[in-house]
Amino acid sequence: MVTAAAVAATVTDPELPMLTLADLGVLRSVSEAEGRVVVAITPTYTGCPAMDTMRDDLEHALVSAGFADVEIRTQLSPAWTSDWISPSGREKLAAAGIAPPGAAPRRSGPIPLTLSAPVTRVRCPHCGSPDTEEQSRFGATACKALRRCRACLEPFEHVKEI
Repeated sequence: MVTAAAVAATVTDPELPMLTLADLGVLRSVSEAEGRVVVAITPTYTGCPAMDTMRDDLEHALVSAGFADVEIRTQLSPAWTSDWISPSGREKLAAAGIAPPGAAPRRSGPIPLTLSAPVTRVRCPHCGSPDTEEQSRFGATACKALRRCRACLEPFEHVKEI
């Protein structure tokens, strides 16, 4: 018999369908006890509009696999970080032409307020060149930026470091 965790691990992200929720690092836990399945997921950022779809897709996959009593919980702490994207997930992003994020910034104490966008070095997922430029801080979703490679001239999305 297949486990609830195995089923949940196959559910894909609605905004990055090449990744599973496990690849993305938002699938936090899956527990089974006395016929009840409890799944915890963490949004990539506060107000993420994909959370409802993630919940629905998880519930549908689990119920379809024979798990009748399913609860999907939102776990806000600790907050998600792009460092939770798995190595496999990073490879899948690059293979789909989306630059994976670098390491998330590490800070303790007050966070400084800056009025300019952070400077990020991003390699082109098409040709590997580091000579890229940001075209727009926001892409199709708030967690992605639009960039262009100066070497091959191809546009691409970049998952931001959070």
